Amino acid sequence: MSAKSSTPSDRHEKGAAIIETLFGDYKPSSRPAYVDFSEMTTDYLFGEVWSRPGLELQQRSMITLSVLCATGMEKQLKVHIKGALNLGITPEQIKEIMIHTAHYSGWPKGMNGLGVLEDVMAEKNIS
Repeated sequence: MSAKSSTPSDRHEKGAAIIETLFGDYKPSSRPAYVDFSEMTTDYLFGEVWSRPGLELQQRSMITLSVLCATGMEKQLKVHIKGALNLGITPEQIKEIMIHTAHYSGWPKGMNGLGVLEDVMAEKNIS
């Protein structure tokens, strides 16, 4: 059984809704180099992958945090930490994700992930 949406419009609507849940208002990029990429992100990454059955949004968010931490993608990790907090994932849970990830991807990457978490918490005045 396929998890694909029936139409491109359905995919886009699903993707935009997930983006809004994670990050707030949905605003596709207007930067010329990013317009097509933004559309693909909405339609395929969020409209197809994040909307598949089998995992809840919180689980997908936790997986994403771990992968971004493990690969050292600090800018995207910061964005997704904010999204995780919006989903109700606690700073303590995110800290545990970084510690767990460090044991599989390398200690410095886990430390960087914890640093990004601290930066986001400071921005949001979370203690």
